[in-house]
Amino acid sequence: MSRLIRSARRTILSSSSSFSKTQFQWLQCHRSHRIPSVQSRIGTSAFLFRTRPYSTDIITKSPFDSNILRILCSEIDYQSEYAPPHQPATKFNSFAVEDRAGEQWMTMNGKFGDSEDIKIDATMFDGFVSVPRVGDDATGEDARLHISVIVDITKIDGSKTAQFICSAWPDALEIHNVYVFSSTSRDNKLVRPYIGPHFRKLSGELRRALREFLKARGVNDELSVFLHEYMMNKDRIELIGWLWNLKSFVEK
Repeated sequence: MSRLIRSARRTILSSSSSFSKTQFQWLQCHRSHRIPSVQSRIGTSAFLFRTRPYSTDIITKSPFDSNILRILCSEIDYQSEYAPPHQPATKFNSFAVEDRAGEQWMTMNGKFGDSEDIKIDATMFDGFVSVPRVGDDATGEDARLHISVIVDITKIDGSKTAQFICSAWPDALEIHNVYVFSSTSRDNKLVRPYIGPHFRKLSGELRRALREFLKARGVNDELSVFLHEYMMNKDRIELIGWLWNLKSFVEK
């Protein structure tokens, strides 16, 4: 069980978007991960903003189960008091934010004028890249945490959608691919539309124009900073919810 406690404590993250000691602890728990393709959406039940557990509850259990419950209650108390999460944001600039509690994703919805609907899906931290430490006396490497982002911009009549596959870094948004779907090509599985080249293979002028296209719709570097702050908090929320789920399972 000590492995559970060590692993859980390593997921405590600071609210700073820059790399820190607590982020390093998170990385130690996820060293086998690199930047993957967008993950599948896995759902669990989350229990967060509730009263703290009472370790003195009388439960008729075997000594082994009782010991697990004691450790879980202690860990929930520790996580809730040492780095208590706050209620997740419900708005960012012109976007409404949907937490999707218990999932590894969050969703944002907005509009651009009267002609487009914008939907943004973002993962929790799903990878990192190593970068050299900066400073005169710096040695070794730091890491930049990664968030996968899907931006769907749909014409108000639903006829066409431009989908941007992006990476949100702590201070910047990076575009990887741009897909364009019509209502028929997206719904008809027999149609295989040409999805276009990788973003880096486009001309510099077109890349700049597409970045400005997103910026005009509020999808920019400021959004990346928000997402990293949001996911730092969500990571704590989901950890405590996971501990509650495990405790509930053992109690049954």
